Amino acid sequence: MVYTRPLARLTRTFPASPRHWPQIGQRLAMHIIKRPEEEVAALAQALIDAKKLVGTCTTCGHLSAEPVCEICRAPARDDTMLCVIADSRDLIALEKTREYKGKYHVLGGLISPIDGIGPEQLNIQSLVRRVSQTPIKEVIMAISPSIEGETTTLYIGHLLKPFTRVTRIAFGLPMGGDLEYADEVTLARALEGRRDLD
Repeated sequence: MVYTRPLARLTRTFPASPRHWPQIGQRLAMHIIKRPEEEVAALAQALIDAKKLVGTCTTCGHLSAEPVCEICRAPARDDTMLCVIADSRDLIALEKTREYKGKYHVLGGLISPIDGIGPEQLNIQSLVRRVSQTPIKEVIMAISPSIEGETTTLYIGHLLKPFTRVTRIAFGLPMGGDLEYADEVTLARALEGRRDLD
């Protein structure tokens, strides 16, 4: 056995994810073990508190400790622009650019039949309702360029075109790249260079 039992158990407690978690879980476990006990206790309490207190915004699906998130409540945001993203990490990445001034809609994932994720598992029906019932002039699809991202973008574009203009951001990212890992300049240029969805 490479790990002691407690360390192996700690490594396994981190949530599974297809790509990165085995290595990240191992690194986090090693880092946590080296920290003072008070820091580990504070981390454990912060995790419990976050799990109890953080939910999703009833309007956009972004992580929020309130029923409606700060962005949806902000009167200075442009109500006629809506940026559709896969998850809250993408929202955080786009907000770092300070270029986008509209509102967001978080899908909670991407369509991926191979993983058993269809449109009904995502925050898509509320998106269609939102766009059909409010004066949104443009929906910007800011989805990472991957097979799942392209499938999701085309599916949603088809649903929303009867109601409004649907564009997609330009990409300086390779196919299969994740939006959350792009730098602010690349994301800002992608927002500026968006184009109509065919």
